[in-house]
Formats: sequence, C-alpha cells, structure tokens
Amino acid sequence: MREDAEALDIRDVTANWVNAAVLSRQLDERIKSLADLAHTPLFFGRLDYLHAPGAEQAEGAEGEQFYIGRRHVHDADGDPMVIDWRAPVSQPFYRASKKDPMDIALRRRFGYTGGDLTAYEDEHLSDPDEAERTSALLQREIERPRVGPMRDIVATIQPEQDEIVRSGLSGSVCVQGGPGTGKTAVGLHRVAYLLYAHRERLARTGTLVIGPNASFLHYIEQVLPALGELEVKQATVDDLVAHVEVRGTDDPTAALVKGDARMAEVLRNAVRSHVTLPTEPVVVVRGSRRWRIPAYELEEIVRELLARDIRYGAARDALPQRIAHAVLVRMEQAGEAPDDRVQDAVARNAAVKAAVKAVWPAVEPAKLVLRLLSDAEFLAAHAAGVLSEEEQKAILWSRPARSVKSAKWSAADAVLIDEATDLVARTHSLGHVVLDEAQDLSPMQYRAVGRRCTTGSATVLGDLAQGTTPWATRSWDEALAHLGKDGAVVEELTAGFRVPREVIAYASRLLPDIAPGLTAVDSVREAPGSLAVRRVAADGGGAALDAGCLDACVESLRQEGSVGLIAADARVPALADALTAAGITYLDPGRETTPDTRLTLVPASLAKGLEYDYVVLDEPSAVVAGEPDERTGLRRLYVALTRAVSGLIVVHAADLPEQLT
Repeated sequence: MREDAEALDIRDVTANWVNAAVLSRQLDERIKSLADLAHTPLFFGRLDYLHAPGAEQAEGAEGEQFYIGRRHVHDADGDPMVIDWRAPVSQPFYRASKKDPMDIALRRRFGYTGGDLTAYEDEHLSDPDEAERTSALLQREIERPRVGPMRDIVATIQPEQDEIVRSGLSGSVCVQGGPGTGKTAVGLHRVAYLLYAHRERLARTGTLVIGPNASFLHYIEQVLPALGELEVKQATVDDLVAHVEVRGTDDPTAALVKGDARMAEVLRNAVRSHVTLPTEPVVVVRGSRRWRIPAYELEEIVRELLARDIRYGAARDALPQRIAHAVLVRMEQAGEAPDDRVQDAVARNAAVKAAVKAVWPAVEPAKLVLRLLSDAEFLAAHAAGVLSEEEQKAILWSRPARSVKSAKWSAADAVLIDEATDLVARTHSLGHVVLDEAQDLSPMQYRAVGRRCTTGSATVLGDLAQGTTPWATRSWDEALAHLGKDGAVVEELTAGFRVPREVIAYASRLLPDIAPGLTAVDSVREAPGSLAVRRVAADGGGAALDAGCLDACVESLRQEGSVGLIAADARVPALADALTAAGITYLDPGRETTPDTRLTLVPASLAKGLEYDYVVLDEPSAVVAGEPDERTGLRRLYVALTRAVSGLIVVHAADLPEQLT
C-alpha cells in the first residue's frame, strides 16, 4: 500500500500549483501513515460472524470472517484483508460476550512477541457448551513489561472502555479513573476513533491533546501514530497561554487567587473600563457638506454596543461603521444616495477615527494585566466586591515591572493574559480537545482550555485523588462548569488493569484522607510479592537511605522491563550523585529507556501519568513534606505509589505517614 502511494504520479491531475501543493502534502501524509512500525503487528484479532453483517439472518445463510487490526489494509486488488478496529464491524471484538454474542461464532485473539506471531486463543461465543473464561492472552498483554513510550491498548480495550471510546463527537465526556484504569489510553483511542468517524469535520476544525508537562506528552506521543493518526497536536496548558515569557513564580496564596474564576470578572471590569461615554459631537466633512452626529446619539450607539456584550475588539471595530451609518442616514434624508463604499469611506474619516480612539481605545492584554498587578488603585477599582483586600494584596507585585518584557511573569499571570486576550478577541475553537490529568487545573486554566473548544467537544480525563496542586478541583461538576461543558457525561472507571492488587490496596489507604467517598480501584491483577516496604537506619546524613535505594534499584534491574526511582524533588540531587558514584546509568523523565539503560530517576512532581514495571520509592514522608500542605502531600504520595506495573519497593528511614502504617 505504501509503495502504491509512493508510485502515484500527480503531475497531470492538478489544475494549478496550489492544487498540486495540497495534493502533494496529502500524499506525503498518506505515505507517512503507512510507515512500518517496529514490533507493531497489523492485526491482533479475528471475528467469525454467523451471518454476513447487514444481511438478512436467514437460515442457511453463510457467515463472514474479518481480521481486526490497527488500520485498514487491502490487497493489490483493493479487497480488504484487515478491518480497522474503529469500523462498526469490529465492535463485537470488544463488546461481544457469552451473554450477548452479537452474532459472533468465534473471536480469536493473536499473541505477539517482538512483532512475531507466537500464540492465538479462541472463544466460541455462540457455543452454549463452552464456559466463559478470562483471556490468558489478554492478561499476558496487560502484564507485558514496559520499555520506551506508552503502548496503545487497541488489542485490550474492555467493554466499558469501548463505550467511552466510541461515544459521539457532539457530546463531551469526563472520565474519572484511578491509577491503572487506562483513562489516558481511552482518551487517546477516543481521538483516533473520532478522527475515523468524523475525519472531514475534524480535518477542518482540528484536534488537540493537552497534558500536564512535556515529559508526559513525550511518553504518550507514539500512541496515535501507531494507530495511523498523525494530525493530532499536543500541548501543555502553559503552551496554550504562552503570550509572554514565564520567568517568575507565585507563592501558593497568590497562585490560588490568580487561579480563581473570580479573576475573570476582575479582568472583564478592567477591560470595559477603557470605554468612556462621548461628550462631544462628531463632525464629518465631505466635500462642501458637514454632517454632525450629536453626543447623545453617539452615547446611544456606545451603550448599545456595551449592552450586546460582544468582544471588546469586535465592538471597537463595529463602532466606526455604526457612526458612519448614522452619517449615511442624514445623507439620505438630505436627498443623496450613498452606497456601501461611501459608508466605508466615512468610517475611515479622520474625525470618526479620532472619536473611536477617544471613546473606545485599543487594549493590549499584557499591558492591562501588568497594570492590574502593579497599580493598587486600578486593581481596587475593578476588584471591588469581587476580591477582598487581603486577596488584592496577595496578587499585587511588591516591585512593579516597568514593561511587559521586563516583567517576571508567572504561569498564573500568563493565564490571566490569555483571559484578557479572549475578552478583546475571540479565541479560535477546535473540533475536539482531550484534557488529561485535568484534576490539577485551576478554574482559570479550565477557562483557558474551554476557550479552545467552545464550538467543539472535549474529553476530560483525571482522578480527583491525584490532584496535587493547592487549587486542585474538588468535583467534576465544578470543573466542567468552568470548562463550559456543564452537560458532559461523567463516567467512572474502577477496574484496574495496570497496578497489582497488593500495590493499589496499599496506596488506597490514603483515599479517606485525600478523596473521601471516591471508589477505590479494584485491580484485576494479583501479584503476590509485588509490594515490599523496607526500613533502613536513620543515620542523619542519609547514606543508609541512599544505599537502600540503590540496592532496591539493582534488585529491580535484574527483572525484565523499566525501573523508576521516585523521590521527593529535594532528594533527587543526592540520589543522582549516589547513582553516578555507583556506576549506575539513569535517564531523566521523558527520555526513552533502552536495553542498556532502563532506570529513570523521577522527581515526585513529574511522576504523574508515567508508569514503570518496577518502582523504588524513596522516603514517603519526604514526598509529603515537599508540598505546601499535608493533603496535597498525601495526594503526591498516592501518585508515586501507583506508578508500578509489576512491583513496588518502598525504602524509608523516617516514620511512614500514619495512613500507611
């Protein structure tokens, strides 16, 4: 198929160079999507239908057989050999059961090792004499060691996951899922499905995956290409709002206020404050005639535009046309017959432009936010009744910056500038946005993401128990309201496929303190011996703790797969020195493991969303102490405890948090 695409000659089929360029680009994308992927088989299943899909189920009618794979594959004659997993005919591969066979006689799963077909397993779903059983191949695939980037789960999607994946484009979906429930993979596969089912629409409007940090995006970036999808962009929230260079940080109190949704009202007040009602008439001179628009009529025009509550910039653009229209009415009353060209000329008249500049001046969003954070009187005037005096003091800069470029903007400031930018000019909306690790966003960050899908839909993924910011959301209803997706359906995934039952049960001891009422994950994987908690001597210098962690890493590296050494951010430099001194090579988060280097040293603040076959967790109490408050610290610890796929070793010198004892 790739060779056929490469051999196409488009020189004689395009009318002009523009068409040729577009067609050439589309052909290049097609060739890229057909590239071979190492160790990625084209098919992973087979369905034997009792009857041909769509045909009358008459007695004696012959069935049909389909191979199911990551993408559609056809032979030299154009006949299908493999059916795309997203096609309707493939759906029974994920949803059929003994109770509801969905007209399937046999479902076959294929097992692969390094790209080679090594096993297969059959289920005779319509045979009443065959008992229902758990798929051994499915279990083996879930437990297979992880090396490199995140794997797709297309061969192992479960019925409850498939329902979310195939839900329609028009509605937004929120997926609450604990560690190991596959929520991230479900979100990515939903994008792949939507691109299949609504390709033309999403090709026009665009899709975007938003993750918490660059390491996480690098980890997931190969999932969609493995499914033949190359057009999905990825970004962090910071990337979306990068109107200024972020060089500063906020203390937790200031960040909490700046991230509060009330800041949107403060900004709106500040933007609209630039409008002043006219007190002087406008006199337009055309030839020998003078046309006068009195101040009271100008005031009516301005008040009407304010009442319409449209974007500040759009209203400013409309104002000269409205004034020009008032002039044209007078021209017509005087017997003239002006047309649209005359109206445009009047709108560009120097007197009209001067009036617009005085009444509705241009607003630069970054300068506006700079003034709000630097000028106590300006902030007080527009935050009155919205923010308390203490809250206003918390966000005011102690040393006001001289200019936008010299200001040490924080990440929260950049979000405020993005809000102000949208108040001036509408933000471009995409067709679909996937927001992962959503529980950590502030209300203002939710608004920033929501602006990118006002006319589209969203897939929101997260776990309330893993919220590790002071502003972490308390409920999905509240988060979805800030996102502008109040009507989104909230689905909860509670079946765990990644973290062993012993490990998730240990971590779930924290749930009553960090997320009361949240359902604990019920892992389908039992792995006796997968959890070890080891105490070392508290020698004051930390040498025993370092040595204990290194021993645990060496022990874990004897196993197959990746190893993550997770520690409080403050402990990372000491552990890095210890690893180097011991001659153990390691990677930073986001870099792909190799057969020679399988250990990654992970600061606890970057562990979210990542997974390793074996995890060594250094000093849990230090992870908790590294956060501004105990609740956030315990949530950070919950994240660190649940990164292991096969085994977890906890090494500590200080007492464990009481919830784990």
